[in-house]
Amino acid sequence: MSDLINNSQSRRELLKHMIRQLHEGHAPNQVRTQLIKLLGSVPYDDVVQVEQELIKEGLPTEEILRLCDVHTAALEGAIDLSSAKVAPPGHPVHTFQQENRALEWQLDKLAQLYGVVEALGDDTDASAAVLQVRGHFNALMDVDKHYRRKENLLFPFLEKHGINGPPTVMWGKHDETRALLKNAHAALVAVERFTGGEAKSLVELMLRSTSTAVAAMIGKEEQILLPMCLDTLTEGEWYDVYRQSDEIGYCLFDPTAKWRPVDVTMVDIRPPVAPDGTVQLPSGALDVAQLTALLNTLPVDLTFVDADDTVRYFSQGQERIFDRNRAILGRQVQFCHPPKSVHVVERILGDFKAGRQDRAAFWIEMHGRFIHIEYLALRDQAGRYLGCLEVSQDLTAKRALQGERRLLSYQGAAEVGRG
Repeated sequence: MSDLINNSQSRRELLKHMIRQLHEGHAPNQVRTQLIKLLGSVPYDDVVQVEQELIKEGLPTEEILRLCDVHTAALEGAIDLSSAKVAPPGHPVHTFQQENRALEWQLDKLAQLYGVVEALGDDTDASAAVLQVRGHFNALMDVDKHYRRKENLLFPFLEKHGINGPPTVMWGKHDETRALLKNAHAALVAVERFTGGEAKSLVELMLRSTSTAVAAMIGKEEQILLPMCLDTLTEGEWYDVYRQSDEIGYCLFDPTAKWRPVDVTMVDIRPPVAPDGTVQLPSGALDVAQLTALLNTLPVDLTFVDADDTVRYFSQGQERIFDRNRAILGRQVQFCHPPKSVHVVERILGDFKAGRQDRAAFWIEMHGRFIHIEYLALRDQAGRYLGCLEVSQDLTAKRALQGERRLLSYQGAAEVGRG
C-alpha cells in the first residue's frame, strides 16, 4: 500500500477522490483524518495539479470556488512545504509574505475587539467601541493592493505557463472577500447610529466572517500559491513583477530592500521622459533627477491624492512633519486617516470635486511646534478636478521672526530652514 501511496499519480488520484467526497457532502474533519492517515502530508504542487485536473475533467470552477474553504479546512496542516523555495528580502514573494504578517497583526487586534461591541448593553452608545474597531478595519481594507498585485502581475505569468485553475479560483475568492470588506465597512458606519444589541451583534458577525476570509486567503497563498509561483516563474518574469509592483502599491508594508536576479540583464523601467531625458513642462524642462531633487528640497511636505481619492505621490524631504512610506501609495486616502476625522476628509474632497471650494487650511500645535496644513484642489485649464494636494509646513521659526534681516547670514537661514 505504501508503494502505491508514495507514487505521485496515485497520491493525486487519492487527493482528487477526497475532494470529490467533500463535494458530495462528507464532513471536512472526517476527510482530513483520512487524508493524514493515508498520506501523512500532501506536497503543495499536488494540490495545484489536482485542482487543474478537476477543472479539465468538467468540475465547474464555480463549484470548486464554492467549496474552496472546505478544501482548505480539510487540508490544513497536511500540506508539505519542506521542499518549498525561500525568497530573499526584496523579492516579490518575500514582500507578499511580509504583507501577510502585517495583515495577521491587524486580524489579531480585531479579534481582541470582537467582544467589545457585543458586550455593550442594548441601550449603550456603540460609537466609541466601534471607533476602535474601525481603526484596525480601515487598515485591513488595504489588502486590495495585495490582491491586485496578484491578479495583475502574478496570475498572467501563471496563465502563460498553462496554470489557469488556481488563479481563476483565487480571483473569485478575492472578489468574495472584497464584497465582505465593503459590506462590513458599511455596517460599521451604520452601527454608530444605533444602540440596539441586534445591530452590534450583526457587526461582530460580519467582522468575523470578513476576518476569516482574509485569514483563509493568507493560508492559501503561503501553502500553495507562493511556493507554486517560485517553482514556475523564471527570474526574468519575477523581475518584471518586481519592477511593476510600485505602480500598484503595497499593503501595510514598505519594502526597502532592493532585489535583482543575478543572471538576468534588463533595462530598468524609467518614468516617461523625452528622448533627451527631460520632462517637458509648460514653463520649462527638467530631467527626472532634477525634478525629484526640486520636490524633495521644497521646505514643505507634499502628498498628492488623485481624482479617485487614491494616494499617488508624496515628497521625501529630509525633515518630514508626518511619517509617510510607500505602503500608502495606491491606498484610498480615507483609510489613511483616523476614523474620527474621515468625515472631514470626505467633506473637503466632496467640496473640491463639486467646485464649491478650492482650499482648506488648518494649523495645530504638535510637540511644541506650530504646524500649518493646507489642502488644495488641483484642476486643469478646463476646470476639471485632477486631485488634491496636501501641503504641510513647520512654521515655528518663521512665526517667531521679528524686525528685518538685510545682511547675509547662513546660520540664521539654517535655523529658519530647520524650524
